[in-house]
Amino acid sequence: MKTWVYWGGVGVLSLAVISAAGWKLLLHPEAAVLPVTSGFGPSPDLPKPNHTLFPTVNIATPVGWSGEQAPSPAHGLAVTAYAKNLNHPRWLYKLPNGDILVAESNSPKTDVKTVKSRIAGFVMGKAGAGDASPNRIILLRDTSGNGTVDTRTVFLDHLYSPFGMALIGNDLYVANANEIVRFSYHDGDTQIKTPGTKVVDLPAGYNHHWTKNLLASPDGSFLYVTIGSNSNVAENGMEVEEGRARIDKLDLSTGKLTPYATGLRNPNGLAFEPDSGALWVAVNERDEIGSDLVPDYITAVKEGAFYGWPYSYYGQHVDNRVSPQRPDLVAQAVVPDYAVGAHTASIGIAFSHDATQLPDTWRHGLFVAQHGSWNRRPKSGYKVIYVPFADGQPAGMPIDVLAGFLTSDEAHVHGRPVGLALDRSGALLVADDVGNVVWRVTGQNP
Repeated sequence: MKTWVYWGGVGVLSLAVISAAGWKLLLHPEAAVLPVTSGFGPSPDLPKPNHTLFPTVNIATPVGWSGEQAPSPAHGLAVTAYAKNLNHPRWLYKLPNGDILVAESNSPKTDVKTVKSRIAGFVMGKAGAGDASPNRIILLRDTSGNGTVDTRTVFLDHLYSPFGMALIGNDLYVANANEIVRFSYHDGDTQIKTPGTKVVDLPAGYNHHWTKNLLASPDGSFLYVTIGSNSNVAENGMEVEEGRARIDKLDLSTGKLTPYATGLRNPNGLAFEPDSGALWVAVNERDEIGSDLVPDYITAVKEGAFYGWPYSYYGQHVDNRVSPQRPDLVAQAVVPDYAVGAHTASIGIAFSHDATQLPDTWRHGLFVAQHGSWNRRPKSGYKVIYVPFADGQPAGMPIDVLAGFLTSDEAHVHGRPVGLALDRSGALLVADDVGNVVWRVTGQNP
């Protein structure tokens, strides 16, 4: 006799009576056939898609950091806790006076209620991302400059899954999951109590990829805004993807949002490359076609360019799951500059030229925070890497900066790196949203 479990009005076979084919997949699950390193660099290996009946699920359950435990820095580097006992610290922003803003944030839990999204919600909960969003920004101040925070205040409260932050003059812009809000800020403020002013709505409704990041243009006249897709590969239709999977440009004089680059499934970190001035972004690519596909990437963003999502990946590699197809758009798809591994969930980026607390060998490239996979076997990411650059472009394979977030047996995770920033002394700061710590990386004798 078959037993049915009804979940949100949808009948789902109990695992106790799953089909023989399903049991086979669970007992002999899909796994990578290539090393994760094959998905790095300007020309990553892209094997044939591996479609499976069930998505690969391979979760590392959180255990936190005990006592003096900390991530493992590369040789010649040291790591200390800049601030502990935070509440899901997700994103970092350095103010001109050296104060660090920390967006304590999590999903608003407004994704469409399907069987897949409920499973994904369960997975995210097991991975340490299921708690309610704190919805606030914390200010951290190191008055003495010795690498230890001595002032901590609630800078802004009652936000809505905040993420990106950008200061232009005395205007502080904050990207909530549904809008950009402007607050009045004055140098040295430790909290803002005056209500903000809405600048513009952002695509919201149900919010599959809820994080919205901001970066001010060098002249302060624009904000670049990242907006992730509302699905994996448009399985809910393209109507709900209106205004999504792209980087927008917000004209602050008119309040008008216009697309800057499109076809970017889930863009996150933004930064200007110091030598060329080019805008770079980290992008999370699509899932559910195997552990070896598709590599996340970093790329210099070309204005007006289309990067493939959902119709193709890495240029003209067509995703046959999408219907109807758009060969006209696929023909235009730009190949990203540099892959950073399949399912690594690469999010935060920071160019290292001003990282004066680190040895010179670390000061000519890009730091990338890899939040870590939940759907690759074996796991990938869970570290901060360094991609060397030359003449404004990646020039070599990545090097681990900070590892040890994942336990050696891959069953558990102490923390997961997300946002990156450089403090006023030139040390690298890393937000760990599962360990609830901001880590500080320096040379061994800072």
